[in-house]
Amino acid sequence: MKLLLATSNAGKIIEMKEALSGLSLEILSPADLGIIDAPHEEGNTFKENALQKARFYFERAKIPVLADDSGIIVDALKKELGIHTRRWGAGPSASDKEWIDFFLDRMKKEKNKRAWFVCVLAFIDELGKEHLFEGTCDGVITESLEADYLPGLPISACFRPDGFQTVYSAMAVEQKNKVSHRGKALDRFKNFLRISPYVKQKN
Repeated sequence: MKLLLATSNAGKIIEMKEALSGLSLEILSPADLGIIDAPHEEGNTFKENALQKARFYFERAKIPVLADDSGIIVDALKKELGIHTRRWGAGPSASDKEWIDFFLDRMKKEKNKRAWFVCVLAFIDELGKEHLFEGTCDGVITESLEADYLPGLPISACFRPDGFQTVYSAMAVEQKNKVSHRGKALDRFKNFLRISPYVKQKN
């Protein structure tokens, strides 16, 4: 089955491809199909934004689409991030370094470092039916970056999940896929595909 990942975020594409590697899928990006425009995220929830992205790309590609909307919610910064995570602070045009430098500088003022990630995946199948999968992960924001990070995912270098001594981006791929918000949502998506007629498992 062909599957379009409805994102231009290079880091997300890498993570999602790794998590879906056990299935017989031909995974494509918008660039692979020559789609250069992008949807405006106007929803008020992760669910609304994920569906908006999935519908946008499904209309153009006419193949099954998997869209991700995710973000971090920080106790000390009530209602400031969440669905606005990448557009918050230094802004959507900021580089990863500019964005994360602004974020960590802001967090220096806060004693409460508690935070949690949320991911909602919207899948539109070949018949146009919509399906949703969600994953969350609680943890804390570290004082500084503790590892390198994939492009587009700078917070992964300063978010330490509960029960672990390392930040997201310092974890092995398999471990992160079991722990992370996106990994949990993708696991639910994979379980859905395993009992659906869409794809077969690799031998």
